[in-house]
Amino acid sequence: MRMRFRAWILVGAGLLAVGAGPAYGADTSSAESAESAAGSAAGSVQYTVQDLGTLGGTRSKATAIDGNTVVGSSLTSGDAIEHAFAYDLRRHTMTDLGTLGDSSRATDVEGDYIVGESNLSADGPTHGFAHNVRSRGLVDIGTLGGSTTHITGLKGDTVVGTSSLPGDVVTHAFAYSLRARTMTDLGSLAGPSGNSTAAAVNGVIVVGSSSLPNTPAITKHGFAYNLRTRTMTDLGTLGGSSSTANDINGSTVVGQSRTAGNGLTGYAYDLRTGIRTDLGSHFLTAQLISGSTVVGGDGLLSSSFDLMTHTSAVIGSGRGVTEVKQIAGNVMVGDNFAPNSFAFVSRADNGDFTYLASLGGLNSSAMQVNGRGVVAGSAALPSADPFTVNGPFHAAVWVPHTVT
Repeated sequence: MRMRFRAWILVGAGLLAVGAGPAYGADTSSAESAESAAGSAAGSVQYTVQDLGTLGGTRSKATAIDGNTVVGSSLTSGDAIEHAFAYDLRRHTMTDLGTLGDSSRATDVEGDYIVGESNLSADGPTHGFAHNVRSRGLVDIGTLGGSTTHITGLKGDTVVGTSSLPGDVVTHAFAYSLRARTMTDLGSLAGPSGNSTAAAVNGVIVVGSSSLPNTPAITKHGFAYNLRTRTMTDLGTLGGSSSTANDINGSTVVGQSRTAGNGLTGYAYDLRTGIRTDLGSHFLTAQLISGSTVVGGDGLLSSSFDLMTHTSAVIGSGRGVTEVKQIAGNVMVGDNFAPNSFAFVSRADNGDFTYLASLGGLNSSAMQVNGRGVVAGSAALPSADPFTVNGPFHAAVWVPHTVT
């Protein structure tokens, strides 16, 4: 399977960047230190975009950042095939991570670990891979007996995702230990014959969605799986028939649920206290959580919800479609389609919102932010065609600096 780059209908003029508060990374210590350093400085934070280049092809995109490492995928020379890459922000070098056979793409990075997916052959199955930046080389993490694996999360030395079982009829959530190089089948709420998918991991808790016993296959409940006790807990619903679990931070899980009236709403559930919070109909999609702040969307706008004060706010101007890709501390990054795609950085605590520039074209897309506030994503180069506003998209980072 070859890489497909996202295309946008290009209408209208670009948007100018406005001042915003500081951004910071996903881990609490980095987030707090970055916020403290930036918050004490006078003036607004602006961003300078940097082109990370490619592996010889015309296009590339960054999907994740941690510390000084940016990962993603790029076309190789002649646009022959897609390869995963790691970019060192200190040395300004892009490294081809290779493949498990055909194409590959890196999806996440934390510390020395990079994870992603690779096709074993041009039309063959997809396996997850792990890469250690110190030892180098891709490690095939294997499957649960079927032909494919898909990776959905990385935290510490634990990778989570979904794998097919023998026969490729049933899929189960899995957790893979990068240190022990072992894969654990998380099973399902319906037993071995049921289906489950993993969405995220935090510490020893994996969350996702699973089919149920004696119910239609499309009816699912969110679950929390404890890797220490090897037990799966049904997270229930807000009174309806189904739910999902999409993210976890600390002991709080967020997802979507049917209500007793068969409506759809977002929810937050505290695993320690059993308290379930109805987030309302503005949090139906892409639920993410950091600290006490939940973000999600209604298919058009994205909003934030403070679990301490139970207050919510629309992210951005309320124009177009807003999609948050990551929240780290109080900082969110994502894209605003208004109607073009523009990367943004926003703060949940004060509502500041900054559009991020392209590389000379019109459009850009943001994926993640690190502990120093550097945002990773992709941006368009200038177009050689006077009737087209975008040239090829390259992996890019946006580096914050304070303007007094």
